[in-house]
Amino acid sequence: MNKQELLETISKRHAGNGITKKALTAIVNDTFAAIAKGIKKAGRFSIPGFGTFTVKARAARKGRNPQTGEPIKIKASKSVKFKAAPRLKKSL
Repeated sequence: MNKQELLETISKRHAGNGITKKALTAIVNDTFAAIAKGIKKAGRFSIPGFGTFTVKARAARKGRNPQTGEPIKIKASKSVKFKAAPRLKKSL
């Protein structure tokens, strides 16, 4: 599912409630922005029954350029890790 499909699904479930697609899009965008801000500020964001997003530090490492086979240095970075809640795992 992509963002557009998410918006369509929510729109269908709440048809007749007077929520326009434009308003719904703004709400979804604000939700994702709030989640990103929470992850950045606290290092984690938890949604009970769904899962937890956490910041994971990745160490610098050596790699290879796939085209030339030449060794390269990959810088240290941060990424987001998601751990599903037990309720979500059971529903799969």
